[in-house]
Amino acid sequence: MIGVFIFLSCSDDVTVVEEEMVLEVEIVEEEIEETTEPEEEVVVEEEQIEGVDFFLPNIDLSNWKVTLPIGSPDEVEPPEILDYAINERLIPYMYNDSTDGSLVFYTTPGSSTANSSYSRTELREQMVPGSNNTNWTFAEGGRMMGTLSVPEISTDASGNFHRTLVMQIHGRLTNDQRDLIGEDDNNAPPMLKIYWQKGKVRVLTKKLKDLNATDEEILHTDAWEDNEGHTFSEDIGIHTFNLEIIASDGRLEIILNENESVVYEDIHMQKWSVFENYFKAGNYLQTLDAGASAKVKYYDLEVTH
Repeated sequence: MIGVFIFLSCSDDVTVVEEEMVLEVEIVEEEIEETTEPEEEVVVEEEQIEGVDFFLPNIDLSNWKVTLPIGSPDEVEPPEILDYAINERLIPYMYNDSTDGSLVFYTTPGSSTANSSYSRTELREQMVPGSNNTNWTFAEGGRMMGTLSVPEISTDASGNFHRTLVMQIHGRLTNDQRDLIGEDDNNAPPMLKIYWQKGKVRVLTKKLKDLNATDEEILHTDAWEDNEGHTFSEDIGIHTFNLEIIASDGRLEIILNENESVVYEDIHMQKWSVFENYFKAGNYLQTLDAGASAKVKYYDLEVTH
């Protein structure tokens, strides 16, 4: 009887101890759950990669100034033009579209230069940054290549698209030539004008009205007139296209998309050799219609001499 009593007593004690241990474990676990703080979420910012997350135009503006359709009109030269992306005067008219890597030239009728009625957001080549006084002749030669598009352009009252100049070779008088013919400035005619017109590329060059004109008479703007022009057959519409201009002694060639070209190599080109020249590229809208506007996008632009 004594042995049995002791055994039962021990068994009851063990049960009590186990229950107490279980209770203690539960209490500890509850305390741990109540005091555990949530982990802070770590946000990792992903670095954007050019050409993957955004795109920038492949254009060096070190040798270009831009004319704007505001002011009298306003011009921005290098080195200021290099910061165009943060220039408040330029941002409405010349800015990056990072979705396709283009430099956008926007214009609408507004301020114009002294020798024109039309407005422009257009680059002018400066062989010496900040100066218009150093230019090139056809004998020295020049080549300009551009990849561009005209994605937006307004229409006239009849529903026809306006047209805009996207590239030029412009003539310039030397100071001696200017003084010889009594002009107030160094302006000479543009030898080459390339238009976006009705979804196609149209080219105009100059020809002498009188092939017997003297060397002095040739220097006057009114000695020259537009030739009949050439319209390339390809319909480029609002799509991207490539243009190449190659000027050399007595010769001018314009190439569209590397598969269609027009060449001018005649007496008019030979006579033109008296002038200095500079390239232009951008958006020179050829209308005064209220509410008109155009956007020209350049993806690449390169000049060599």
